[in-house]
Amino acid sequence: MAASTGRARLGIDLGGTKIAGIVLDTTGATLAEARMPAPRGDYRGTIEALAALVARLEAEAAAPCSVGIGMPGSLSPATGRVRNANSHWLNGHPFGADLARRLDRSVRIENDANCLAVSEAVDGAGAGARVVWAVILGTGVGSGIAIDGRVLTGRNGIAGEWGHGPLAGARADEQPGPHCYCGRRGCIETWLSGPGLAADHARRHGGNLTAEAIVAAARDGDLKARDTLAIHLDRLGRAAAQVVNLLDPDVIVIGGGLSRIPELIAGLPGAIAPHVFSDAFDTPVRASFHGDASGVRGAAWLWDAD
Repeated sequence: MAASTGRARLGIDLGGTKIAGIVLDTTGATLAEARMPAPRGDYRGTIEALAALVARLEAEAAAPCSVGIGMPGSLSPATGRVRNANSHWLNGHPFGADLARRLDRSVRIENDANCLAVSEAVDGAGAGARVVWAVILGTGVGSGIAIDGRVLTGRNGIAGEWGHGPLAGARADEQPGPHCYCGRRGCIETWLSGPGLAADHARRHGGNLTAEAIVAAARDGDLKARDTLAIHLDRLGRAAAQVVNLLDPDVIVIGGGLSRIPELIAGLPGAIAPHVFSDAFDTPVRASFHGDASGVRGAAWLWDAD
């Protein structure tokens, strides 16, 4: 199998509905980019789609490329097979080995939240910081950790899997919590995701508003929507403080759909501070600089220049 020695870096963000790709030069400038629909439910079709996208991007960039992939779920260190992916057709397959064989080169594969962390640590909202904790608040909840611009994967490949821990300081009305697809109840994801926010509003106030509609209503002065967002921010602060107490990152970066709510970004430091075991808390909380492009850029940055 050929080694990846090209200095250009190709990154792919493998989503459930789309596949995005980019090629970066050594400075982080974009040489090529493209996207295509994801072959939902088709594992072999996914491998072939990725191979076609790599060929297309390398041809456009006119450069040999290393290949990094960001994906939902992760590869098990024990088996090399995909686990915990909400793109369920990937689960149980030796995705890394199959893709490397198809491309005839080594590939690096990380969870999409880890790619967010690397992207923002290298040249985004966490640039220059040694320890970056990057959080995805969207359809699901996850996080990744980058140290000196490199992803922290962990012995079991689950570093940063924050979304499937219990909500810290759960009150009586938060126990045992909503059912989670992972089989547990009350996971952070069930509270802090976009669907979790919408479900909580429905439980408390009725109706069937989306997270976006709740935010809009709150900005228009709706007291019920404001109540929902206030409780959401309190939960986010409690949950984030547990990571701060353990990791004490230099910067917290928020990505995902809920990162577009400035009120959450602005209010989060104050929501974290009362739960931090310190006499002071001044860790900056920032929205992701690269937005929706962070995942694909982070996948490219999984490789060093050499």
